[in-house]
Amino acid sequence: MTTTTTDRPAPAGTRTDHVATADSPATQLLTAMAALPANHPSRPALRDRTIEAWLPLANHLARRYSGRGEPGDDLAQTAAIGLIKAIDKFDPSRGVDFAGYAIPTIIGELKRHFRDRTWDIRVPRRLQELRLAISDANSSLLQTLGRSPTVADIAAHLKLTEEEVLEGLEGARAYNAVSLSTPTGDGERATELGDMLGNEDAEFDLADLRASLSPALATLDEREQKIVTLRFYGNLTQSQIAEQVGVSQMHVSRLLTRALVKLRGQLADTF
Repeated sequence: MTTTTTDRPAPAGTRTDHVATADSPATQLLTAMAALPANHPSRPALRDRTIEAWLPLANHLARRYSGRGEPGDDLAQTAAIGLIKAIDKFDPSRGVDFAGYAIPTIIGELKRHFRDRTWDIRVPRRLQELRLAISDANSSLLQTLGRSPTVADIAAHLKLTEEEVLEGLEGARAYNAVSLSTPTGDGERATELGDMLGNEDAEFDLADLRASLSPALATLDEREQKIVTLRFYGNLTQSQIAEQVGVSQMHVSRLLTRALVKLRGQLADTF
């Protein structure tokens, strides 16, 4: 590797004083590591020294993304991961300087961090990328058109259908969640958003059960229907039912058990 990283323009916002030259210790370590076979016993230690030598570049790029709601330590760790990937995959024989290869790799890792970690609700990656494309298109069209772009404008710009743009806009709502403690209304009638959300109502399940129970009861024979009705609607004991039906209490118990098994079988497909 004979060129310096200042031979080519650095990416926008990247200061070249954070980039090592061809004869710098960091570059020499990288060259020495690349010259060793993958299974050489000295390679792991040399790799660690190489990573440490290039960490200032990763930390500099991480600081560029600070102030966006993510802890600085997390960004530094993410940038370091990108640096390690770049070091492990770098091939000096291709004649490309390492910084020119590492900077896009580290920035890509940082962007993936924001894409994957900062959404309040997880949505498919396709929708995350679509949201970013729509946001960029919206900014570009706002300057070009001199007005807020419509869905049709954005769709034409991105070569998408209007339905796809609408899907991306809907998915973008998951980026930031609204707290249930958010005040709504005004004055004395103000309340919190959570107070306006309904709770699960057990009466709905009971209504469904009652609606399904009538057809299920129709599958029982006349005596079984009478016993079930006396027991659960008349609240009679098995002894009292036995007197009305004219059978023993034990027989009532068997008939009731059989009837309930039939009812459970009928209602199993519904509940």
